[in-house]
Amino acid sequence: MPGQRSITEAEKLAEAKLGGIPVRHEQMAVVANIYRAASAVRQHLENTVLRGSDLTWTAFVVLWVIWIWGESETRHVAEEAGISKGTLTGVSRTLETRGLVRRADHPTDGRLVLLSLTDAGEELMQRVFPQFNAEEAFVAGRLSDEECRSVADALRRVVLQVEEHGEDRRLELLNGSEPAPRRSGRRRRS
Repeated sequence: MPGQRSITEAEKLAEAKLGGIPVRHEQMAVVANIYRAASAVRQHLENTVLRGSDLTWTAFVVLWVIWIWGESETRHVAEEAGISKGTLTGVSRTLETRGLVRRADHPTDGRLVLLSLTDAGEELMQRVFPQFNAEEAFVAGRLSDEECRSVADALRRVVLQVEEHGEDRRLELLNGSEPAPRRSGRRRRS
C-alpha cells in the first residue's frame, strides 16, 4: 500500500520505474517532497491539535485567514485559503453553525458576502494557534533556525515561480510551444 512505504522506498521504486526515461530528478524530488511534506504535516496537525478542537485543516485555514486579515469578502478568503468558493461556502456555514464565524452582506454590493470571526472564533484561535505553532516547531524539529529560514525561502521561491510565470507556462503548453527550461538561480531584473 503506497501510504505505508517510507520516503526512501518510494524514491527507490520511482528510480527503478523511470530507469531510462530522461527526467530531471532533482526537480522531481523537490515537487514530490513538497507534496509528501505537506501531506505529512497536514495529517499530523489534524491528528494532534485540530482534532481536539473538532477542526479540519481547511476549517482551520479559513479561520486563520479571517483571523489575520480581519473581515473579508468570501472570494478573498477562498483565494487566500487555496480553496474554491463552493468549498468555502460549506466550511463557512459549518463554522457559522458552531458560532465561530459571522456572515454579513456587503454594505455596498448585495452580491458579496463578508466573513468575520465571532468572539468565540477569536477565543478559539487565541487558544489553538499557540498549540498549532508548537506542533509546527515539532515538525521542523530536525532543522536548525537557519535551515528553517533557508527551506522557507526556497519554498517561497517555488510559490513565486508559479504565481509569476505559471499562467504564461500554461498558455505555452496549451499552444504547443516548448520553451527552453529556465535555469535555477535568481534572475536579473532589468
